[in-house]
Amino acid sequence: MPGADFRSDTVTRPSPRMREAMARAEVGDDVLDGDPTVRALEAEAAAWLGQPGALFVPSGTMANQVALGAWTRPGDELVVQRYAHITTYEAGSAGYLHGLQSITLGGPAGDLTVEDFRAAIRPAYIHCPRTALLCLEQTHNVAGGKVVPREEFLALTAAAREAGVPVHLDGARLANAAVASGIPGADWGREVDSVSLCFSKGLGAPVGSVIAGGEEFLERARLVRKRLGGWMRQCGVIAAAARMALAENVERLAEDHAVARDVAARLGSLPGLSADPAQVHTNIVNVAVMRPDLDAPAVATALAAHDVQVFAMGPRTLRFVVHLDLAPDAAERLERAARSVLGA
Repeated sequence: MPGADFRSDTVTRPSPRMREAMARAEVGDDVLDGDPTVRALEAEAAAWLGQPGALFVPSGTMANQVALGAWTRPGDELVVQRYAHITTYEAGSAGYLHGLQSITLGGPAGDLTVEDFRAAIRPAYIHCPRTALLCLEQTHNVAGGKVVPREEFLALTAAAREAGVPVHLDGARLANAAVASGIPGADWGREVDSVSLCFSKGLGAPVGSVIAGGEEFLERARLVRKRLGGWMRQCGVIAAAARMALAENVERLAEDHAVARDVAARLGSLPGLSADPAQVHTNIVNVAVMRPDLDAPAVATALAAHDVQVFAMGPRTLRFVVHLDLAPDAAERLERAARSVLGA
């Protein structure tokens, strides 16, 4: 039954129609002969992302790690937006798996400047690591689902090309950015050298991501995917869900964005909480807990007692994520629960 689980858009479950598509999917051994449903998904996703080709992988983290492994060698250095998923939520994989070090730049809103990037590029000097890759994230998760402005994005990719540094885009929620900005996914994706897309977040598939790029990149990426154990067998059963998600669930993300702004307006009007609907770009709402006698974990625990689930992202920040499995009255239920918790 639809509820009020705002922890993440990863909690979505496949619809009955999606389950039916999974059951009917044509499959094959993707490692030996290729899986026909996977091939179709990879072609469709590559076109959506504006890239020549794509590889299906189990998760967004693996998509990013395949890209890092394909673009770099041990001892290289990444330049990454501050609080990006690659360095914040992937368990140190850049160093553990690939022997990389990272420079994180910019503010908490993902606002990396061209000047900061250029200043971070290492000289060709034996004592310095090679600046191997610029990593961007669209939308920026920790910044509250912020869409990095097109002008900033293009300025950074142009500076990277000028410096001979490839660009990887963590596009786990790129579909949200495309809908919010009105700029197609292909227009974002073709500006970078590799790009990922996740199907198991707002798009509603149960599992799976793609990593897309040119053929030379994909040749290296296939080897890294193999080394990471991400090449699957009869995975057309999950690729079928991803195909439906990409074909049918992109445009409806606008509904999630509208609900997210409504959540921000409702919670921002309550004493002790702060949220600005104008700062909500997509489906993520960061809410500040302002009362000195309460912190975010305490509020999250109290909301859970009212059957409303949310993550505390720090001592003073709650993150609410809107998705297709929320009940139609979830925002109202959340407001009632928050009023009760706050005594408002």
